[in-house]
Amino acid sequence: MTDVVGARTRQAGVWQGILLLAGSCMPVLGSVLITPVLPQLSQHFAQEPAAEILVPMIVAIPALMIALFAPFAGQIVDRAGRKKLLIGALVLYSLVGTAPVWLEGLTEILVSRVLVGLCEAAIMTVCTTLIVDYFHEEKRRKRYLGLQTVTTTLAATVFIVLGGALGAGGWHVPFWVYVAGVVIAVPMLFSLWEPGAESSDTLAREGERIRIPWRDILAPVLVTLFGGFVFYVLIIEVSYLVVGTGISAENTGVIGGIAAAASLATAIGGLLFARMTKVRPTRLLPIAFGLQAVGMTLIGLIPSLPGVIAGAVIASFGSGLLLPSLLTWAVSTTRFEDRGRVTGWWTASFYLGQFLTPILMGAIAAVGALSTGVAVVGIAAAIMAIVVLVALRGRRDAVVTDA
Repeated sequence: MTDVVGARTRQAGVWQGILLLAGSCMPVLGSVLITPVLPQLSQHFAQEPAAEILVPMIVAIPALMIALFAPFAGQIVDRAGRKKLLIGALVLYSLVGTAPVWLEGLTEILVSRVLVGLCEAAIMTVCTTLIVDYFHEEKRRKRYLGLQTVTTTLAATVFIVLGGALGAGGWHVPFWVYVAGVVIAVPMLFSLWEPGAESSDTLAREGERIRIPWRDILAPVLVTLFGGFVFYVLIIEVSYLVVGTGISAENTGVIGGIAAAASLATAIGGLLFARMTKVRPTRLLPIAFGLQAVGMTLIGLIPSLPGVIAGAVIASFGSGLLLPSLLTWAVSTTRFEDRGRVTGWWTASFYLGQFLTPILMGAIAAVGALSTGVAVVGIAAAIMAIVVLVALRGRRDAVVTDA
């Protein structure tokens, strides 16, 4: 209790921001670190029943667990507190994340990945909630939410490279990287605190039942579901698009370079968002979806290597603006008491979109070339840009009329 009361006079600084950004990178690690060793895992478990389906699930299951359990993590955040849940989740994350170093059975590894996903649901929800709690001034909050996109995007690139390098020592070795959870948890234990409600928060009356403000967050959550899908389309498909232009699948230098360029464009978009403190996130959403639409449609129209590169960079820049805009839209008006649950539902929506991406793209691309399928998604993004623009403008007009 003392920690909570004292938190009202404490001001978060750069160090707390760095720790929360580092924690936000842990779910990204779960998504991409093992990707380079999937061929080794497929070979190792080739004799297992349904191995061709179960081995890729080693990467996919954590994202599904985040989508399913982030709302429950959000409830725990609001009821039990932020700091304890975060520290406990990071420690458990390291324990279950490194478990495949010693495990040999595919079933046991999959169980450990389920637990990793549960931990990631808590970590992502709490880190995002604490960013909103600690940096309650709109300018600083937008800066750190933008930096969250930048750091997680760059971390994804680093983790892919690191996973590939460590994979040279065998498929067990990359799992050691999950020790990073404990490494981050130690300074968090001494540098973070349980936040109290700021004066700018609208507090619930004593005895009032706290309910999720669905009227305010349903639209952001639904748009985020689509946004999570569009965000991950090129992350998953860019290598296949490059190979489709005639580049050899063995030419990992070219493939990796183009993927890195797209990742850098996403980071630049996130940095730009962090600097655009005077622009409302809702005004950036149509622009972000529009950029994704332009980039993806360009890939469909010009499926050669120059078209793929240009389209991927443009769309990825839009993705960098999209993610923090969606998050800020969802959480900016929440009360302290329900902020964890709102963040949990937003996180679940985004990661459900991520999990559905390969499934939906498989269905879309089945009717034609992959570049055509990407263009179809681009057209859908253009429609979403128009819908969001009209809907949000209508809401602002209604507010002005009521006033």
